[in-house]
Amino acid sequence: MVLAVLQGCITSETKTEMSNITEQTVETTLARLGEEYPEGLLPTAENGIRQAAGLWRASDGNAPGFIDFCVENYCATEAAREVLYEKLSGAFENMYGTSNQLSVELKKPAHLEGGTLLPVDYILGNYDPSAHMMEDLFVNKVAFICVLNFPNYSLSQKDSLGRNWDRKQWAYARMGDLFTHRTPAELNQEMSQALGNADNYIASYNIVMGNLLTEDGRRLFPEGMVLLSHWNLRDEIKSNYANVPDALEKQKMIHKVMEHIVYQTIPKCVINNPEYDWKPYSNTVYKDGEPVEAEPEGDDRYEHLLATFRVEKKMDPYHPNMPTGIIRNFEGSMEIPAAEIENLFINLISSEQVKKVAAFIRQRLGRELEPYDIWYDGFKSRTSFPEDELTALTRRKYPNAEAFRSDMPRMLQALGFTTDKAASLASRIVVEPARGSGHAWGAVGRWEPSRLRTRISPLGMDYKGYNIAVHEFGHNVEQTLSLYNVDHFMLSGVPNTAFTEAMAFVFQKRDLQLLGYPPQQMDDNTVLDIFWGSYEIMGVALVDMYVWQWLYENPEATAGALKEAVLEKARMVWNQYYEPVLGNHDSPLLAVYSHMISSPMYLPNYPFGHIIEFQLEEYFNGKMKEEGKTLAEAITAMYTQGRLVPGLWMEQAVGSRVSTEPLLRAVDACDL
Repeated sequence: MVLAVLQGCITSETKTEMSNITEQTVETTLARLGEEYPEGLLPTAENGIRQAAGLWRASDGNAPGFIDFCVENYCATEAAREVLYEKLSGAFENMYGTSNQLSVELKKPAHLEGGTLLPVDYILGNYDPSAHMMEDLFVNKVAFICVLNFPNYSLSQKDSLGRNWDRKQWAYARMGDLFTHRTPAELNQEMSQALGNADNYIASYNIVMGNLLTEDGRRLFPEGMVLLSHWNLRDEIKSNYANVPDALEKQKMIHKVMEHIVYQTIPKCVINNPEYDWKPYSNTVYKDGEPVEAEPEGDDRYEHLLATFRVEKKMDPYHPNMPTGIIRNFEGSMEIPAAEIENLFINLISSEQVKKVAAFIRQRLGRELEPYDIWYDGFKSRTSFPEDELTALTRRKYPNAEAFRSDMPRMLQALGFTTDKAASLASRIVVEPARGSGHAWGAVGRWEPSRLRTRISPLGMDYKGYNIAVHEFGHNVEQTLSLYNVDHFMLSGVPNTAFTEAMAFVFQKRDLQLLGYPPQQMDDNTVLDIFWGSYEIMGVALVDMYVWQWLYENPEATAGALKEAVLEKARMVWNQYYEPVLGNHDSPLLAVYSHMISSPMYLPNYPFGHIIEFQLEEYFNGKMKEEGKTLAEAITAMYTQGRLVPGLWMEQAVGSRVSTEPLLRAVDACDL
């Protein structure tokens, strides 16, 4: 299936104001500037004028006003443009950084462990302090000054011309990405509210595991175990590949719970509620030992996704160069076309290597594979240790968030950072107990800390929480290096979020090493672990992508119709790429990921990140050693390149662009 990106599909009731600047006015502006600067204009002059003209509205002034504005604010020399760049860069860092700080504070009640949430907490958390910023900067003409002197380059131009740009030219190009559309502030705020509502819905979607009953009334999980969907449910499946009691029965029960979540047949009263017992197989609910009638959740899950889509659709007319949310996500945010991502994923999940690895897993387990074996975790060294043993250790070491924060310098030193560098990095990271799933919230201004959030029970940090914390720690290290150690603020960050996911995976793979166990080498298990993880999440990502394609093809859909479409896409991908090795025709399991609801179209970053992760690991275990670098030195060099486009970033980091071929070749070389 080839993903259509719907280049011309704009059917919105929203009416956008068009530019009032004609081609004749543009030509007159160029002529006036030529008269003002007879020694010649910079090569970017015409692009800057044309882009500013395309964004100009009658409310900004008439044609003579546009001409005068351009003449007054155009920088005719590189020296003048450099002065303007420095002023704008400093202003933008302060504006975006302060807005980020305010957003962090407003969301704390919803994001962090604490007291009972009030309705006002959700309202404040959903408020976007930056919603009006772009609109204001167009009104006061700062945005036009920026566009005029730092025009936008297309993705293909960045990828080709960028090879010969110096650091300053790259910084100028990234400044040109700031003002490419004029989305109204009310739509920005509406999107913030839709995403905030979805995030709050997901953050409280807990399953009380001690209240799950087998059909004969047994409790497989301990009292007090509460697992967030989908993250903790998935991780509990993974933990039961170790030699623990009732492992297979636990995995099957969680799989059934997941199906109920996707189908929305889960009883509403059992979500985040310890007052009811639940038998997932017969879907019966009990209170105080007696069966009770229970209403299914219905379409709540899909209402949130639909609400996000509807706002995205309203935004389409304001992005004439990227007229759908799909294009904005892939060619805009990820800077990779959707079709290229799709082909990359299909190349791996349809490969013969999948069947070879599946046969190897089947042999190891001594049984036929089940759908939940997409989360087979037996290639990780930690599966040789019972999770209870690891949890006992992590609870002793990390009874609270402060204990984890205090240990971060030592962990960084274990990865090769010097004492001073480890202390400096750790000092810019705050650790906080999360209400929902763990996440990392990066700084924007170079005075803020990045924030690590993970779940910490009253008994201390269990192994699941620790493993997530190490993943988020990797994000925080990337966020800190790529902000504080990059030479230009406008280049801070990474090409897209897959690159920060790759660093999080690199850290997460070393979680036992950071607990004091021997380092894991780049062996067959490492290769197979990355490969099988990629196979799993690529299918999930494709479902997310295909659902958004369906939404654009069916913009008037109801939540019920969307639910059926999600199930259809999940079954389609499963039957084509997963049923041949895992069986279970029409399994909906690929639709269980919570990101699909709270972070639409984010999921492709994970498999893309796994591909990058493997290429990084291959470099760390090969060329890096030949060059005499430590892991810390290699990480620092890579993640201080800044926000180049993905292909060029990878070429400079490891010598080749993003590709699944190195991973497929490595699987072939494994002793299976």
